Amino acid sequence: MPPKIDASRKIVIEDVYPELDCGRYAVKREVGDVVEVRADIFKEGHDAIAAAVWYRTERETEWRESRMRFVDNDRWGGSFPVTENLRYLFTVVAWTDAFGTWASDTRKKYDAGQDVASELLEGEALLRAAVARAERGDRERLEAYLREVGDGTQAERVAAALDPGLLELMERWQPRADLTRYDRELPVQVDRVAARFAAWYELFPRSMSDDPSRHGTWDDVIRKLPYVRDMGFDVLYFPPIHPIGLQFRKGKNNTLNAGPDQPGSPYAIGSEEGGHKAIHPELGPLEDFRRMVAAAREHGLEIALDFAIQVSPDHPYAKEHPGWFYVRPDGTIKYAENPPKKYQDIYPLNFYGEDWEAQWEEWKSVFLYWIEQGVKIFRVDNPHTKPVQFWEWVIREVQRDHPETIFLSEAFTRPKMMRVLAKAGFTQSYTYFTWRNFKGEITEYFEELTQGPMKEYFRGNLFPNTPDILPEFLQRGGRPAFMIRAVLATTLSSVYGIYSGFELCENTPLGPGKEEYLDSEKYEIKAWDWDREGNIRPLITRLNQVRRANPALQEYDNLRFYGADNDHVLFYGKATPDRTNIVFVAVNLDPFQGHEATLWFPLDLMGMGAHDPWEVEELLTGERHFWQGSGQRVYLDPGAPARIFRVRAWRSSEHNFDYFMAPTVVEVP
Repeated sequence: MPPKIDASRKIVIEDVYPELDCGRYAVKREVGDVVEVRADIFKEGHDAIAAAVWYRTERETEWRESRMRFVDNDRWGGSFPVTENLRYLFTVVAWTDAFGTWASDTRKKYDAGQDVASELLEGEALLRAAVARAERGDRERLEAYLREVGDGTQAERVAAALDPGLLELMERWQPRADLTRYDRELPVQVDRVAARFAAWYELFPRSMSDDPSRHGTWDDVIRKLPYVRDMGFDVLYFPPIHPIGLQFRKGKNNTLNAGPDQPGSPYAIGSEEGGHKAIHPELGPLEDFRRMVAAAREHGLEIALDFAIQVSPDHPYAKEHPGWFYVRPDGTIKYAENPPKKYQDIYPLNFYGEDWEAQWEEWKSVFLYWIEQGVKIFRVDNPHTKPVQFWEWVIREVQRDHPETIFLSEAFTRPKMMRVLAKAGFTQSYTYFTWRNFKGEITEYFEELTQGPMKEYFRGNLFPNTPDILPEFLQRGGRPAFMIRAVLATTLSSVYGIYSGFELCENTPLGPGKEEYLDSEKYEIKAWDWDREGNIRPLITRLNQVRRANPALQEYDNLRFYGADNDHVLFYGKATPDRTNIVFVAVNLDPFQGHEATLWFPLDLMGMGAHDPWEVEELLTGERHFWQGSGQRVYLDPGAPARIFRVRAWRSSEHNFDYFMAPTVVEVP
């Protein structure tokens, strides 16, 4: 038998943008954005078409409408605002514009000198149908037009029928013949702005006593809040804060046998004191944690917690739910391995084992528990070692009632797995930035992140270091390398983070060829010299000030790369859509020697002609330059490896306008 045909679908709607994997996953936007929609819309013959975007939040039942306009070659465009931190849905509808078609044909016939008496009767019928649908006010106006179209000379009647005011009314009230709706409702996850623009700072609460012999407390963390705040960070992130197991506890530098006073790895979660809903007793009780969260909020900081789905052999889950784990043939629970590395202090979970549904619900309840304590941001450890469909389920479950929740994926793994985790719902993602050091690879990678399809769902949170990763570039390049990576992290993406010690230029590796820290804080309590000589805290403070003062640096997908005639110099910029804020960054990628380069500024973007004078402010030093033309020569020394230019003012003769940009007011640290 031939396939069943739906003859009512007379209009083709295809190639809808933005659409991710046929609508299975949501594209991402932030509160205040405008979602631009595109679609190919056409039908047989020559009838005029009208189209619209229908959109609503998932909590609404009625659609709102935003009209689309013809762009070119059957491509239509429209948009709708997203004003709430919720998931939105949208689709595209189109219909035959009967009156528009009639008006166009009638005009052509009349202009050709043909009699259009019959056509005017058709127009009256269309008008009467619109009158029947119109609301009061518009109905009276349509009735007046109907009288004019029905009475007078043919010239007067045609003039009335083709009046722009009538065309506008008919666009709104005529019956929508052949109404066809796109066969999918497409989701848009609208997050709060912190999902796109934030600066993260990671520290170990247990090291905040500044005494390696004393475990830190929440009161110690509270005393450290001004330090983090004054550098300009928004998010204060903690590794796991839970009780730590005793069995197979790891010692200093990940040795197998911990001494009696060694605290173990916080990632070996769980002991007799509790599991993922408990706090390490030496940090302090839950009441103190809540007090710390409130104090952080008063300092303009939001707390993020590490969510690591793994347990120590002493975790209550190991006794209460043995079916949640991988069991060896000898009956023992299998510990975690990444051959040749062994993690005897950690049990991984079997997400498809006995009673898997109860396990999934339990992990959801852990998220909800900490949300109740005031935590709305979670950095998820190694999500690529858990099922993608679990994350798709649990993130939707949590965000349905708590849409303000942000999830950061800590997955340094295969590119396709990193991408699908972002599609499945992770708000932000770690990236390969940590290992991208040269001009070509940085350019290629960030064009992929911010200018290709990934920009719709993958927000890269740039961390130049983590407690697990001390890249070779930082090991070998010393203080200039830390400065270079700080500038890149803060300006290539609108969201970035550092692990404490970065501002102190801590770069002693465990050994040759190792990307791990010697005396890693993962296995011992540290006492940092927060004022260590050679620290780059003033630079990081300044960079965070510059980010906050320049809206262009607060956007993610507006990154563009520009020409520089030296392979060691990376030159790029960001601009707001209205070009009221334009920032350019030049970075010497070589930490060992200075380099000179000609930077080619995009005059078209800046609204200038080739001979117009223009002014820039150098935001790291406060220097100002009055330049002319696209090519400008700079020298970047390892001791000052970057320049951040803000275009301030210019007069354009070619474009015949004057433009002034108010100066950035940023206090020099």
